Amino acid sequence: MTTTVRVLSLAVAATLLLASCTKEQQNKLGRDIQNWTGTNGVLEIYAGDKLVRRFLRIDKLSTALGTDEPTQARAYRYGYGVLDENLNFVADPGEKRVYFEVGEHANYVFFENPH
Repeated sequence: MTTTVRVLSLAVAATLLLASCTKEQQNKLGRDIQNWTGTNGVLEIYAGDKLVRRFLRIDKLSTALGTDEPTQARAYRYGYGVLDENLNFVADPGEKRVYFEVGEHANYVFFENPH
C-alpha cells in the first residue's frame, strides 16, 4: 500500500468516525483538541463600556467545579495569562503571567488573538 493510499484511508476512516458522533461529542472532541494544542487567547474585562483589564497568551479558560459536587460548575471561570497593564495588546517586558478569575456576572470577552 502506498503512502498516499494509507493517508487517504486514514482520512476517510476519521471522517466516518467523526460523522458517527453526536454534535455534543464533536464539540467536546474539538475542545479537547484545542485544550491540547492551546490557543493564543485574549480576555478583556469591561466596566460598562470601558475596558479595564486585558490578559494575553491565554491557553484556555476553565470553569471551576465544586469540591463536594465535582459535576456542578461554580460561578466563575479561571485561567493564566499575561496581564497587559498598559492595554497595548503586547506582552511587554515586566508584564507577568498571572492567575485570574472572572465571576459569572462580569462583562468579558474571550477571543483568539488576531495578531
